Amino acid sequence: MIFCVEDDQAIRDLMIYTLQTTGFTATGFDGGEGLFAALKSQRPQLILLDIMLPGKDGIAILKELRANSETGDIPVIMATAKGTEYDKVIGLDSGADDYLTKPFGMMEMISRIKAVLRRTEPKLQAHMLTVGELTMNTSEHTVWKDGVRLQLTLKEYEILKLFMECPGRVFTRDQLLQRVWGTDYFGETRTVDVHIGTLRTKLGNCGDWIETVRGVGYRMEVPQ
Repeated sequence: MIFCVEDDQAIRDLMIYTLQTTGFTATGFDGGEGLFAALKSQRPQLILLDIMLPGKDGIAILKELRANSETGDIPVIMATAKGTEYDKVIGLDSGADDYLTKPFGMMEMISRIKAVLRRTEPKLQAHMLTVGELTMNTSEHTVWKDGVRLQLTLKEYEILKLFMECPGRVFTRDQLLQRVWGTDYFGETRTVDVHIGTLRTKLGNCGDWIETVRGVGYRMEVPQ
């Protein structure tokens, strides 16, 4: 999946059409708000990010992506206006993997995307976790149950990843808060219970594998 962040709808539609006709899946956004909303439930292979955007510009969005451990390693190609050398330098210094100068050809865009994906592939090699009927690809942040992809939020995904990495191990609520929400989180442990509840629902019959250990926390116990 390629995410395209471009406020000009005609250009965005052409980018998405070209990507889809060359074997990629793609979706577009007109700014950072839509992008970050989508990132809560899906991790793309790469983000095409225009610098000149209404509201928060591309450089600010890139810095926010790089500052977050969940999105920091997603490859990003910046789109810059012709002649803006300063934007290219700032973009690369801020963590962009490559840039395209507008107006750019669609085949150049595809070539750049393929080149960046080849360079970043060692970082994104698929790592598969399988527990019972559940399969997780930790490089793509996807989860499948009996061949059907499950739509999980990032927090639900991280909780499930811990359980699948350590089946049978009991995690306290505090441990789950620290591992999934981070040491800076000061909310209630009730947050964990809510996310466990929604995760169980999405896992269907596999949700029963997540057991409540009274007075302690939760563990994943897969029936033999």
